[in-house]
Amino acid sequence: MTEDDIIEFVRGLPGTVVFTAGPGDGSPEVAWGDSFFFYDPDGLDAIPADGRLPYATIVTKDYPGFDTASGLDRPGVFRLNVAVGRVAFERLVGHSPAEHRAGVDYTVFDQVIPHPLYATQSWISILNPADAGRAQAILRDAHARAAKRHRRPSGTSPA
Repeated sequence: MTEDDIIEFVRGLPGTVVFTAGPGDGSPEVAWGDSFFFYDPDGLDAIPADGRLPYATIVTKDYPGFDTASGLDRPGVFRLNVAVGRVAFERLVGHSPAEHRAGVDYTVFDQVIPHPLYATQSWISILNPADAGRAQAILRDAHARAAKRHRRPSGTSPA
């Protein structure tokens, strides 16, 4: 899958807003070219103003001094990041989000791995996903979780 394939697929999910950072939109320059996927049933085609976080992102480069473990500065390399929830994280990765495993190769292609920075928040990553069916299933589930959280009464927590 290419970045464009992922963006096209996610755009087709109901209530999804895709925001690709770029000059003039107020995003920091380091984020330019990265894409953020939000659930917003109002479809305003902008980052929701309520401060909610995206349910998935595509990152196209290293963030110097912060996020460099995946080696995204290699030509043609990008990382799909998805908030999957604790249960799915354990199923996909094989251990809980709170359990840090030494020796994870964050530069490997087309494997579901813990996000190098946000694994404890139940985020997974896939560098250059080639298995479209798997990536789409993960994104569909994350979208459904985001929609459920959006409708959830305040004061309750997601699974």
